[in-house]
Amino acid sequence: MKKLLIVFCASLWVSVSFSQEEKPNVLIFYVDDLRVELGCYGSETAITPNIDKIANDGVLFNKAYTQQAICAPSRMSTLTGLRPETLGIYSIFTPLRKVHKNVLSMPQLFKQNGYKTVSIGKVYHHSVDDKKEWTTYFAKEPNSYIKPENIALMKRLKAEGVKPLKGPAFEDADVADEAYKDGRVSKYAIETLHKIKDDNFLMFVGLSKPHLPFNAPKKYWDLYNKNSFKIPTRTKPEGIYRLSLSPWGELKGYYGIPKEGDLNDDLTRTLIHGYHASISYIDAQVGKVMQTLEELDLRKNTMVIFMSDHGYKIGEYGAWCKHSNMEIDTRVPLIISRETSYKKRKTGKTSNALVENVDIFSTVVDFCGLKGPKTEGKSLLPVVDKPNKKWDKAAYSVYARGEKIMGVTATDGKWRYTEWRNATTHEILQAELYEHKNNLLSYVNLSGNKKHKNVEQKMKKLLEKQFPRDKPFLQNDIPRKK
Repeated sequence: MKKLLIVFCASLWVSVSFSQEEKPNVLIFYVDDLRVELGCYGSETAITPNIDKIANDGVLFNKAYTQQAICAPSRMSTLTGLRPETLGIYSIFTPLRKVHKNVLSMPQLFKQNGYKTVSIGKVYHHSVDDKKEWTTYFAKEPNSYIKPENIALMKRLKAEGVKPLKGPAFEDADVADEAYKDGRVSKYAIETLHKIKDDNFLMFVGLSKPHLPFNAPKKYWDLYNKNSFKIPTRTKPEGIYRLSLSPWGELKGYYGIPKEGDLNDDLTRTLIHGYHASISYIDAQVGKVMQTLEELDLRKNTMVIFMSDHGYKIGEYGAWCKHSNMEIDTRVPLIISRETSYKKRKTGKTSNALVENVDIFSTVVDFCGLKGPKTEGKSLLPVVDKPNKKWDKAAYSVYARGEKIMGVTATDGKWRYTEWRNATTHEILQAELYEHKNNLLSYVNLSGNKKHKNVEQKMKKLLEKQFPRDKPFLQNDIPRKK
């Protein structure tokens, strides 16, 4: 029995036939806290041969954006195809199913259509959102320390009642990959691929690094010379809104990190070193899984997606982690490589199309020929098949500052325009306009600058298409006073 997949591509209808037993598979590497710090994205420091290989075998999206630069809402958006302002969840504290019992998720849809659905490691932020949606489920593991001195430290802090209980921000034990959790994630993924090789599958491999703490085997630290890392300027953009940045993120909760003031250069370099070691560590895990895909002869029928939940700062602007609407936090790596049996597939290509993580749901549904729910993203297959195709005029993100203030932002790939609004009345508290050509950083807020008046008006119109001033921001996860 044949199943016909129809794809609209470059103004032509293209048909691809899959036999019932040869329906396509999807493998998604979902990485935590990874900015575009990869060799294939032009990084001068990151050593990432395995991820670079996926880029050489597919399409690299140079202008991909997340919908919110924080774990839980961004992952919910990817897995439901709905934006945070539709779900109304903006913090890490509220699970999806606490608010939305009946929203159809990506794994639910694939499971209903006979696919094995696999979640390994960190996919959703909350494990309570996971288990019923997957046929195979390995929960994310807590952060762990291996060095005896750090194990002893954690025991002492626990005995002292320290909360939140967080150890050092980095560790470099001389151990095998599987000693830390992402090594075990790749091990479970490989074992699972062997078990489901004769089935159709949607598989997420959730890699936790380079999320804090930067714990990775010593051999990945040894790839880099700590002293070769440059200290980012701590200068904040001129005219920046007072709440644009979260200077510390979760870093300040880790043992040995000063609670106030800037980090000194030595500690900054150590953390940058740890971030890079963590990236190379997960790159090796990606390589192991991809090798297994090839060995099992599954690559020919599998779309591979490599993506991150949001970007990250490692000292830029004097800030750390994510939690903002800035370009460096909202721009993400995204690579899509079609099945090798597809005759018209593109390899080694870069697309500058403005795309979003919310598009992934529609993309994999389209690829597998399923009938999915209405989403707020759209299939990227036309761009995967024609990387230079004209696409969206803007990409959008949000970031809430508590219950009363909402930051909404739009980028057209060169300019980023943000409005900080009263979350109830939509009164504009302050606007920001930053220029980004091929750079992640910008140091002058050009909003109100007469020279850029036309640019700001254009960006404001693009922003208001997505965030009209008369549409309320739902905040389902923030308790309201009666």
